[in-house]
Amino acid sequence: MDTQNPNVPSHAHAPVTGKKHPNQRHPRAGLVHDNTRHTTRFTVIGNHLAQHPELSLLAIGLSVHIQSLPAGARVDFKTLAARFPEGTTRIAAALRELETHGYLRRERERVPGGRIITRTISCNQPGHSRTAAPRPAPRKRTRPPGSKLLPAVPHPAHPAPALLRQATDLLTGLHREDTRLLLSARDTAHLAPGVAAWLERDVTPAAVRHALTTDLPPEALRRPAALLAHRLTAQLPPPPPFVTSPAFPPPARHPLQTCDGCDRAFRAPAPGRCRDCRTDGAGLPEAA
Repeated sequence: MDTQNPNVPSHAHAPVTGKKHPNQRHPRAGLVHDNTRHTTRFTVIGNHLAQHPELSLLAIGLSVHIQSLPAGARVDFKTLAARFPEGTTRIAAALRELETHGYLRRERERVPGGRIITRTISCNQPGHSRTAAPRPAPRKRTRPPGSKLLPAVPHPAHPAPALLRQATDLLTGLHREDTRLLLSARDTAHLAPGVAAWLERDVTPAAVRHALTTDLPPEALRRPAALLAHRLTAQLPPPPPFVTSPAFPPPARHPLQTCDGCDRAFRAPAPGRCRDCRTDGAGLPEAA
């Protein structure tokens, strides 16, 4: 008690009077904090819990108590009811409140031996759990590092093997038109359905080759496959017109004949008598 405080000034300060007094700024304030900084045995509680607008006071206090407990402590409602005087019914209702708002989570887990236990997970900030969603395993690379995906190309309605083979042969020969159009096997496989869609629309291979190789930029092509994919999509011709063939041929019109009996004209494949004059049709052509 007789230790001298080195921070005490050598002379007393003049008393603060008038409007400069610190308690004079809020003369009617109801709450005054007398806080001391904790250095050991403390728990950090967010205002989202301490001032939660929907949780009951019992639920807030229970969550503060649970967050202060060490890992592995029992927090079932019977254990908590033995610790606090509120009883199992009110404590169970408070635990359900905390589950509803994400401050508690219960998970059933099978331990070695086949027994199933229930783990209670306390979340000091709902929505930011590190164990809520496991991080997915990294996917294997399907393309070289740094390469970009090629634009999509049209696909034929009926991708016959022969049609795709013809499209592949056309693409592999483009470097003969322009050495910059030397494509890799992966790019060729991506572009082949687009070329097949053109060929399916009655476009000749020469016309497809002309559409892909003419008016190319004079500078070097950084991504020739991407340029070809764009042309295959943007310049895709319309499908050919649908031509219907007649189901039945039109009936034949026989020439006009003169009846041998009444000189009346009628149509028949050969001369003879008309239907009215014919009495015996054996050997005589039938009039149409």
